[in-house]
This record gives sequence, C-alpha cells and structure tokens, in this order.
Amino acid sequence: MEEALKKCLNEDVKPYGRGGGGCINTGQGYETKSLGKIFVKTNRKNGSETMFRGEMASLKAMYETDTVRVPKPIDVVNLGAHGWALVTEYIEMGGGNRGDLVTLGTQLARMHKYNEDRLNESARSESFVGGSASGDSYKNGVKQFGFHTVTCCGFIPQPNDWCDDWATFFVRNRLKVQVDLLIQKGSREILSVWPELERKVTALLAPCAGVVPALVHGDLWGGNWSSTSEGPVIFDPASAFCDPEFEQGIMNMFGGYGSDFWAAYHKVLPKRPDREKRMVIYELFHHLNHW
Repeated sequence: MEEALKKCLNEDVKPYGRGGGGCINTGQGYETKSLGKIFVKTNRKNGSETMFRGEMASLKAMYETDTVRVPKPIDVVNLGAHGWALVTEYIEMGGGNRGDLVTLGTQLARMHKYNEDRLNESARSESFVGGSASGDSYKNGVKQFGFHTVTCCGFIPQPNDWCDDWATFFVRNRLKVQVDLLIQKGSREILSVWPELERKVTALLAPCAGVVPALVHGDLWGGNWSSTSEGPVIFDPASAFCDPEFEQGIMNMFGGYGSDFWAAYHKVLPKRPDREKRMVIYELFHHLNHW
C-alpha cells in the first residue's frame, strides 16, 4: 500500500506511530517531506470513495470556521487494489480529557453559530446574494438546510439536497432514508407506522421554522472527539447545515459529555423551548441508523 500511496501523493512516505482500525476504516500515520506528518484512512468497500469525499468536504467546512480544531484535510486518493484513502494532517491525540469538555462545549456552540454570524455580516455589508453555498465554501453563510455533497453517517450515505425548511429536510433526507433502508431489509412493521410518524415529526418540528441553519459535525458521539496538548479536536464528521439541536441527538444517545459541557455550550447558544421533545426524534434517527 505504501507504494500506491507514494505514487498518489508523489511523496516518499514512512510509517509513523501505530496503525489501527475502527468500526469501518483502518488508519496509519506517515512522515513525508513536504506534507509533514499525515494520517491516512483506508477502506476497500464499494462506496468508500463517496464516504471519504463526504468526510473531506465536512472537514474542510468545519476547518474554515476556525472555531474548533479538526484534522486539516489534504486529499482523497485512489489506491487501486488497496481501495480509497482519506489523507489529513496527523494530530497527536491523547484520548478525551474531561478537562477539555468545557472548552469543547464553547467551541462547538461557536461552530453552530458561525453560519448565523456570517449571514448577519453579509446582511450588514449588503453583499450577500442567494441562499446556498458558492461551490464548497460557506464563508458568506447559507440560508438553506443541506450540503453540497453526500456525506455518510457510519457507512450509510446521506443525501443533502438543499431545502428551505428544516422539517422537510429532516424527514426527507434523514428519517425517510433510514426507514427506506429498514423496509428494504424486510421490516414491514415500520412501513405500517411510517405515515403517522411522518405527520407527527413534521408537526413537532414546525416550531423550527425560524431556526437558522447551523454547520454540524453530524456524528459527534464520544468516540469522535479527543484531546491534544492544545485542547480538544473533533474528527470523523458527516456534516450538513441543520438545526443545531440535531447534533445533540447522538451526543445524548451515547452520553458522556456532562453538565459542565452543556453549561458552556448553552452560554453561547441558549436552550430553546421544547428541546426535550425534539431530542426524542433526533435520537430516533441515530437508533434507526444503528439498527
């Protein structure tokens, strides 16, 4: 694989640190001359190119906010028989330091608020035209929910077609996708309850009509953040512009963030009324994704 990587990057590569594997991908650090230390995640499955391109786009969007540290994305490369690979900067991580949770709470809230701040700045300067992104850059802010490319939560592709309202986006591009997959697997029960579920979810999200789209990580369970000597870092994203509360679905589902984290988060983005009701359906999405 090193020869294939060397050819793709036009760089000599030397393994660095310990390699490892997660639930989906394998990873290894390398030393290079011009790129410095890099981290390479590989996967041979069909669909891995889509997954890695979505992850790279997610990292790029979060990196541009300069609010919370993420690995700087470098490239997605085809390693031939070795599959596809995502190349990012290498970051020395030491596990999730609970002392960094307060910092992470503040930084995540700032990332969620970043798009709103950009829209406000654009409105003041009267330079903003249109409602969606220009290419893959969101520095002027976006008024719609979605993303410019497909992203994957785990290995499952998520369509991110731009949509003017959050309820429609969530039902069509998140919940219905999971329901359709379960129906394909033979779950007839969920087919029978879907029409009622769709109506109730749409009604429950109706008060979100005024919510400003927020860039979210999209899969921020406790295993997708860690600490460095300089503070927290988040990785393995599946980003889109969503209701910022959507981020909290998987965070609440797996837990581990604690009251200090949420106090710091809500100091920047205060709680909205009926949050607990929405958490039920946001967690439901992730339960279906893990079915």
